[in-house]
Amino acid sequence: MSEPEDGLRRSVVASALADLRPALRAHGGDCELVEVDGNRVVVRLAGACIGCQAASATLGAIQERLARRLGPGLRVVPAGAGA
Repeated sequence: MSEPEDGLRRSVVASALADLRPALRAHGGDCELVEVDGNRVVVRLAGACIGCQAASATLGAIQERLARRLGPGLRVVPAGAGA
């Protein structure tokens, strides 16, 4: 993927995370964009999300929202898990 495409993709991802952030913060958590590399999006969960049993569901919701904006094949992974 070219650098401009990665930049646009990063912008879309950042916007989607900003949309989700109020819901995460309402529960004491947060999510930070670490890296976008083609179809791989690396995020870092923070606050109450760390160690939460619902963290995998949160990552799934993030992935679903991003896939709607960027198409299927997108993979959201937490920082430190193969990042």
